[in-house]
Amino acid sequence: MVLLTISQVARQAGLRPSAIRYYERTGILLPPTRVSGRRRYQPGVVHRLAVLRRAQEIGFTLEEIRQLFFGFSKSTPISARWRKLAGKKIAELDARMQQIKSMKELLERIESNCRCDTVERCGAGMLGEDAC
Repeated sequence: MVLLTISQVARQAGLRPSAIRYYERTGILLPPTRVSGRRRYQPGVVHRLAVLRRAQEIGFTLEEIRQLFFGFSKSTPISARWRKLAGKKIAELDARMQQIKSMKELLERIESNCRCDTVERCGAGMLGEDAC
């Protein structure tokens, strides 16, 4: 089996070598083999980095990605890991979307209803002391 240099892994994964070293420091990637002091990677690390990048694209934090990789028993298939973590992320996104919807509705009310001349008058209206 041919081991890859960090440059080869970076090129294949579309990342900078510094990103790969960062993922090693944070425990997302296991430390590579060293040959004459240089990092040498199993070819499968490129696939692991592809999963990592996709997980980041869909909003997973590095801690959630670490859980995806290492937070389950080794016998748990990746599909079951994805389902469990995706369910949590979907619930989180639903809550965020509701929060954003509420924010938008408030902004629309302010945009169409606020006729205040000063910050103080606006603040008084928000406190219910005066019509805003």
